[in-house]
Amino acid sequence: MGSTYRINEIFYSLQGEGFFTGTASVFIRFSGCNLECPFCDTRHEEGTEMSAREIIEAISPWPSPHVVLTGGEPSLFIDRELVEALHGDGRFIAIETNGTNPLPEGIDWITYSPKQFWLPEAEPAITECDELKVVYTGQDLSRYSAIKAAHRFIQPCDTGDGDMNRKLIEESVEFCKRNPQWRLSLQTHKFIDIK
Repeated sequence: MGSTYRINEIFYSLQGEGFFTGTASVFIRFSGCNLECPFCDTRHEEGTEMSAREIIEAISPWPSPHVVLTGGEPSLFIDRELVEALHGDGRFIAIETNGTNPLPEGIDWITYSPKQFWLPEAEPAITECDELKVVYTGQDLSRYSAIKAAHRFIQPCDTGDGDMNRKLIEESVEFCKRNPQWRLSLQTHKFIDIK
């Protein structure tokens, strides 16, 4: 008998942030996380146990090959069986992770969003990624310079306070202008009001 995965939701939309902004994507949101970040904007506690086969059936109506494993924290749950099932279905696998757990082989794109600035227990288990995406709340970004990443993004935190959000966006823009190896990532799905 194969593994089961606690899935919060599966939906089809456009990737709203980072390198693949605007890409039609199937989102597989896992239930549960090993961290409690103060700015987390997803509710991921509820979930349904699903097999890899059931997940493949659930995503079959959608034509995009781009699949995003998110959460919660998907690295707590994914394994080789699910990776092989998704690849067998012709899917490109991207993961959004806090980097505190090792990942199975075969993931096509790793987006690492480190959290150790806010949570000391968020020690990284990965040191390389395709995309480094730092949620910016005013912290010193030089601490991320040792991470090997093909692409670096600063993403101003959505604090829920308009004045603070504008300040963080302005600081992020100025940071990118001074450090052109970094790019600005905005949560465009919130601007255009899609899931």
